[in-house]
Amino acid sequence: MKLKRKDSVQEKGAPKWMVTFSDLMTLILVFFILLFSMSQIDKEKFEAVAESFRSRAIFDFNPSVVELEHPAEKKDDNQQDISEFESEENEDVNKDKETGSTDTKDSLNQLVTEVETFLEKNDLTEKITANRTDRGVVLTLQEQVLFNTAEAEIISTGQPFLKKVGQLLNNIPNYVKVEGHTDNRPISNYRFPSNWELSAARASGVIRYLAQETAVDAGRFTAVGYGDTRPLVPNTSEENWQKNRRVEIVILDPSYKAREGVTSP
Repeated sequence: MKLKRKDSVQEKGAPKWMVTFSDLMTLILVFFILLFSMSQIDKEKFEAVAESFRSRAIFDFNPSVVELEHPAEKKDDNQQDISEFESEENEDVNKDKETGSTDTKDSLNQLVTEVETFLEKNDLTEKITANRTDRGVVLTLQEQVLFNTAEAEIISTGQPFLKKVGQLLNNIPNYVKVEGHTDNRPISNYRFPSNWELSAARASGVIRYLAQETAVDAGRFTAVGYGDTRPLVPNTSEENWQKNRRVEIVILDPSYKAREGVTSP
């Protein structure tokens, strides 16, 4: 008698090992959730990072992570918007510059007129000349008005002229640059080894007198000694030497002051 062979019954559903694996993954997930729940988040750092992402221009132009159907068209629109904004901004800046430049020129031209009127009223036109340059208004005082030859002490007859110049400077807010100039004839003594020292001493002496005797704010002044390096005329005659020996008081144009890097005291 033959025995019948029983067919093995195949169990339905997932294999038994997969159930164990699923339990393991669930336990690991729960473990990391517990770790995260027990951790501390720095609120300030988190907000700073979030803010940095919000401020990135990329989110303004492409806020979605899903690519647009026609991204090139969207990009062109954004670039056009930016170009229009920059163009309008540049136009506003240029208008402001033009207006400011015009106002400065008008104020300096008015200042030249006021200075010339002041010189005429006080009978100083033969002693002091006024010129408008790109630096501002330049008052030129010849050596014989203020100093003896090869000296830097202001003579008594020159002090009244400087006092009137001080009155003028007290009525305007501009910065002032005082420049000393000499001719090219060499000088060498115990006080002034060269024309550099003589020209610088004369410029400093004028500032010191104006600050002490006329109460002009000393912080508005700059003293410069150029020696014989910037002559008005060639040093070829006695008359030309006399013209080159001078002190120039430059009432600075505010825009020129900015270019020179002069800051407020």
